[in-house]
Amino acid sequence: MNKKELAAVVADKCGLSNAQAGEAIEATLDCITHCLKNGEEVRLLGFGNFVSVHRKARTARNPQTGAPIDVPAADVPKFKPGKALKEAVNS
Repeated sequence: MNKKELAAVVADKCGLSNAQAGEAIEATLDCITHCLKNGEEVRLLGFGNFVSVHRKARTARNPQTGAPIDVPAADVPKFKPGKALKEAVNS
């Protein structure tokens, strides 16, 4: 399912137009992105947590040549699913 299809489902369930549902989804994703960028956590009870984790700089190897490659430090987003989401997927 892509963003457009998700917007259509949300529009149908909430009685909104596809454009309004798309704007709501876009606003939600922008808010999550903004929070993660500022080092904040986003917790959606029953769904899961979005967190930003710092990954240290490291040296990796090119699998074709074996040459060492320096991988810089970076903040990466992570998602930890909630109990209710896990149960819904596994039932």
